[in-house]
This record gives sequence, structure tokens and C-alpha cells, in this order.
Amino acid sequence: MLRRRHFTLSLLALVGQGFGASAQAAKAARILVVGDSLSAEYGLTRGTGWVHLLRQQVQQERPGTEVINASISGETTSGGRSRLAALLQQHQPTHVVIELGGNDALRGLPLSMTEDNLLNMTRQAKAAGAQVLLLGMQMPPNYGPEMTRAFAGLYAQLAKSQNTGLVPFFLRGVADDADPLKWFQADRIHPNAAAQARLLANVWPTLKKQLK
Repeated sequence: MLRRRHFTLSLLALVGQGFGASAQAAKAARILVVGDSLSAEYGLTRGTGWVHLLRQQVQQERPGTEVINASISGETTSGGRSRLAALLQQHQPTHVVIELGGNDALRGLPLSMTEDNLLNMTRQAKAAGAQVLLLGMQMPPNYGPEMTRAFAGLYAQLAKSQNTGLVPFFLRGVADDADPLKWFQADRIHPNAAAQARLLANVWPTLKKQLK
């Protein structure tokens, strides 16, 4: 009888440890954001950008979740690709948010190069055990409808082929607003402080699903 009781207590202890480990693992999410000036708080007061708002959001809903912002103003997909391996090794994220491609378009870089770089980054992140979320961008209409469609479709195609999360248009509700100028800084390129909550609102629903 004593042996049976001891076995039962030991089993319960192991089960309890298992639940504790699972709960701890659930809180161990680490989100790495790799982006350009749109995510690097360009022209904004530090601590007001959408990534900082994301950090506050996840701390409210998933205490213990870490958000690392590895974004650099002016970054291209080539730059992100060259930095990603070291970032993955250093931070060992569970989730990688890729917000890149806009500067490629503005610089007129080949669409095939952008696609190859994003594909490589996605595969790197997945190979490291992280879930990937692509933040889609769109080119200004003056680039022509064919190029605009091809660039926008690039993100959707990658997300489908690589089975990643996708935000179709990161600047939805900002760049396509009826009065977009009120959401941008004087340069008409970078969203202002008022727009940051809208950017987070575009990202959070999809990212939240990945965190479950």
C-alpha cells in the first residue's frame, strides 16, 4: 500500500512538473523583428513606434514574452539577409517578423532579388525553429500597375509556398487612407506617431494567432 501511494505521488509530481514546463514554455516566446525605418522608429520619439507598442501588447496578454527590435533605417532585403544568421544565433527567437522590401522598391532593385532574399530569410528562420510572419508592402502607383501587382503578389506567393503568416499590406489604413498625409511625417514616406497604433493593429491579429 505504501509503495502504491509512493508511486502515485511520484506520478503526480512528474505530471505537475510537465504542466509547469509546458506553462513555462508557453511564456518563453521571443519575437525578433527585422525591418527597416518603418520599424526602427525613424523620426519618432524613442519608445513610440509600433514595435514598442507590440512589446506592451504582448506583455499584457502574454507576460514574459520578449520582443527584440533588430530593425535598421535604410535596410534592404539584402542587408536583412546578411544579418539574419547572426541574429538567429544570438537571440534564438521563436517568431521572426520580417518587414523588408520597401527600400528595395524605392531603389529600383530587381524584383527577383527581393524575392530571393525574402525566401532565404524565411528558410533561415524556419530552419532555426522559428515561425515567420511576412509584412507585405506595396509600391507607389507611379511605378505602373504591372510592377505594383507583381510586387504586392510577391509576399502572398512566398507566404503560401513557405507556409508562413502574412500581413498583406503593412501600411493598410495609413498609406491608403482617404487623407494619407495626416498619417505621415513631413517627408511623406515615414508614418508619424499617430499612425503607429494602426500599424500594430495590422500586425497583431495575425501574430497573436501564431503565438497560441
